[in-house]
Amino acid sequence: MKRWIGLALLSALILTSCRRQAPESEIATTKIETIKVSTRDVMLTIKYPATMRGRQDIAILPQIEGTIIRVLVTEGQAVRAGQPLFVIDQTSYRAALITARANMHVAQAHVDNARLTLQSKLQLQHQKVVSAFTVAQARYALRSAQAELEQARAEVINASNNLSYTVVKSPSSGVVGTLSYKIGALVSSSMTEPMTYVSDNAEMIAYFSLNENQITSILRKYGSKEAALKEIPEVRWQMNDGSLYKFKGRVVTISGLLDAQTGTVSVRAAFNNPSGLLLSGANGNVMMPIILHHAVVIPQTAVSELQDKMLVKRVIGGREKLQQIQVYPENDGKNYVVTSGLKAGDIIKKN
Repeated sequence: MKRWIGLALLSALILTSCRRQAPESEIATTKIETIKVSTRDVMLTIKYPATMRGRQDIAILPQIEGTIIRVLVTEGQAVRAGQPLFVIDQTSYRAALITARANMHVAQAHVDNARLTLQSKLQLQHQKVVSAFTVAQARYALRSAQAELEQARAEVINASNNLSYTVVKSPSSGVVGTLSYKIGALVSSSMTEPMTYVSDNAEMIAYFSLNENQITSILRKYGSKEAALKEIPEVRWQMNDGSLYKFKGRVVTISGLLDAQTGTVSVRAAFNNPSGLLLSGANGNVMMPIILHHAVVIPQTAVSELQDKMLVKRVIGGREKLQQIQVYPENDGKNYVVTSGLKAGDIIKKN
């Protein structure tokens, strides 16, 4: 019996001891969780909305007036330089060429006749039958006939060119765009809407913009625009469905002028397009990586925002103190790169 009483008393003492230790455990869990700020190299990928265009998007416009009688290509068809695209009614232009050639033959006959006349006058002058004035008149008549012949030849060339313009050809290799005009449509050299476009899609160009802060950051990092073009890492193209194009591209131009209306600088990135997957007019994003060396990186959970100010809680001597910071405009969604307000070795509250 005494044995059971002893066991009961021992159990009661253990339970009492556990209850007394519980508050200490609770106090331990309320300790401040902190982070010691350090630096490391970090790569950020920045998205820039962009529009894809062919290396050359050439507007196909007629050089003469007439009615389209044949359309020799289809939309999206690959064509080579010099390949016929449209045929404009040639009837009047063939007639004009025949007329011009006939006028040239007449002019040639006038030249031949004037030359014979001059030769005859020269012989008569040698025989002292006609005066020098008569010979001079014959010489001027020959020159006039020769000028008329040159004019007639120019008219033949012009008529021949106009006839050739009735076959509208592709000025470069590429892909045919929308066919805005069909058979029977009247076209002319004064029209403003192209008959179609031919896009040279062997290499595609993504057009996008950087705002003033972004271009300033890039120029500050690389030192100059020329250095930036050489050292900016290869970029990726994110297609409209969110997938990444398999070939990387490169930034090829950065405008040196800040647009006063938009506050942006125009940038172009080039992508090879051997399979023709990239289409002119497509929208997407240029994914540009930026490497920051010895950057101060902290988790976003340690940062709070108050009236457009970004704040962290620095821990100094066991006490918390609010500290305003500035961060890099881009982030990876989990961390911030601090540009001012913190340095390596500082202690901040985790969250």
